Amino acid sequence: MTKVILDAMGGDNAPEQIVKGAALALAQKPDLTLVLTGDEARINACLAKETYDRARLRVVHCSEVITNDDVPTAAIRQKKDSSLVVALNMLKEDEEAAAFVSAGSTGAVLTGALLRVGRIRGVSRPAVCPAFPTAAGGRVYIADAGANAECKPLNLVHFALMGTAYARSAGIKEPRVGLVSNGTEEHKGDPLHQEAFSLLKQTPGINFVGNIEGRDIMSGEIDVAVCDGFSGNVAIKSSEGCALAMLKIIKQNISASFWAKLGYALFMRGAFKKIKRVMDYNQYGGALLIGINKVVVKSHGASKAPSICASLLQAAAAAESGLVPSVARMVEAAQPQEEHA
Repeated sequence: MTKVILDAMGGDNAPEQIVKGAALALAQKPDLTLVLTGDEARINACLAKETYDRARLRVVHCSEVITNDDVPTAAIRQKKDSSLVVALNMLKEDEEAAAFVSAGSTGAVLTGALLRVGRIRGVSRPAVCPAFPTAAGGRVYIADAGANAECKPLNLVHFALMGTAYARSAGIKEPRVGLVSNGTEEHKGDPLHQEAFSLLKQTPGINFVGNIEGRDIMSGEIDVAVCDGFSGNVAIKSSEGCALAMLKIIKQNISASFWAKLGYALFMRGAFKKIKRVMDYNQYGGALLIGINKVVVKSHGASKAPSICASLLQAAAAAESGLVPSVARMVEAAQPQEEHA
């Protein structure tokens, strides 16, 4: 059995959609057990509407909730009986607890995981690593997508190592790693990216293919995109915005004339439904916080049941694949080359 702890009060649609997602995950994965933290009365009221294996789900009551309005560091220290803090404490202290999922405040999840669970030994900084669809039909793992706005070259090397471990755990044997910069030439970029480029070429365990531009991230030509957190966050938000804008433009043009509507109805409806499904974040789960001593997944704040279910299955799969020890081994093996960095 794989035990995952779920913050039932985190996110815009808690606890109803969180609980529904938990029930979906239990139905899809027979060897999964869940611990839900939060307001017991509200959680139980939601569970009463679901069909699930009661032997594989437990509720732990918490009297507080950390919201997006709270200052993350202060909230983690002051709201000790919040669903987030209680869950992270359980994750650290319970040897059987393999992973944690929350759709709550991103800052609080990142801060809490770092303060309560701790970094993997040798990791300079953890990174947020979501998976995005690619034009080739696969996925690209983006590290970092927002945890570290300011970075040193060594941080980017660690992001590459951890992203490689994550991609391998997902079944990619030799992940191709690209450094996101303002040009593909080796000399492009600011001093941070130039030095990181030099280090990445020398670091064992990384299949480094060189610099890539932002337009290459979802091309399918790489499996791991290495960014500082500021650039990575801008990249994923821009990609999301571009996808939404394109779908809106297409919808407006289809509605503009009778013939466009007819052509859509007769020939293109199925294709557009597939495109929308590929671009839907609900099927990809959340963003993994790599570099923490146990698996932590931050689900989208607006997540509904399918996305919560996907995040729970994602968290369990990462834990079962041995991702955390794999990251630790890769970072340790690369350290002799990093001593001069």
